[in-house]
Amino acid sequence: MNAALISLLNAVLLIAMGLWGYFSAEDPSPTALIPVGFGVLIAACFTGVRSQSKAVAHIAVLLTLVVLLALCMPLMSAVKGGRGDAIGRILVMQVSSLLAMVAFVRSFIDARRRKTDAAE
Repeated sequence: MNAALISLLNAVLLIAMGLWGYFSAEDPSPTALIPVGFGVLIAACFTGVRSQSKAVAHIAVLLTLVVLLALCMPLMSAVKGGRGDAIGRILVMQVSSLLAMVAFVRSFIDARRRKTDAAE
């Protein structure tokens, strides 16, 4: 799978898990919609990432990194509160974001390698 598809899958998971968390809560907090917003922004980058636009790919990577790090606090809160469903949703979002980051880094390395090989 390439970075564009993995990034799109990550966006879909962020949107789905964020909406699930928001609508399944007894007293929903608007902060549960933050991953949804990031998912929408990352999904909006899909076409640019697929067409290998460096600027758009770097924006998608930055958004993915921010959401990956931002999910640490909700995870700690969910663990402290013993909310297993929230722990599961947050871990799914973090793992998918981590996999997207790995895919992006690998694609950047491959692009650099292709550019170096072409110059020789």
